[in-house]
Amino acid sequence: MSWFTIFSTIGAALAVAIGMMFPAIAMGRAISQALDSLARQPEAEKAIMRTLFIGLAMIESLAIYVLVIVLIILFRNPLLEYLINR
Repeated sequence: MSWFTIFSTIGAALAVAIGMMFPAIAMGRAISQALDSLARQPEAEKAIMRTLFIGLAMIESLAIYVLVIVLIILFRNPLLEYLINR
């Protein structure tokens, strides 16, 4: 059972690292493209910014989902309960 907890902790750490890295990269690219669009078409600022913030919220929600799943794996793992009752 101790191996199971060690591996699930390592897996959770890797999931957080990878699951937060890609949304961060996507956010950086989205902001970069929005700034490029603002430089090319400053008159479309309101539409670009509104679309940017909606997109950033969607990207951030993916990172939050990763965090929630990892917390479930660490603290309410059903396999851990099975191993304890076995």
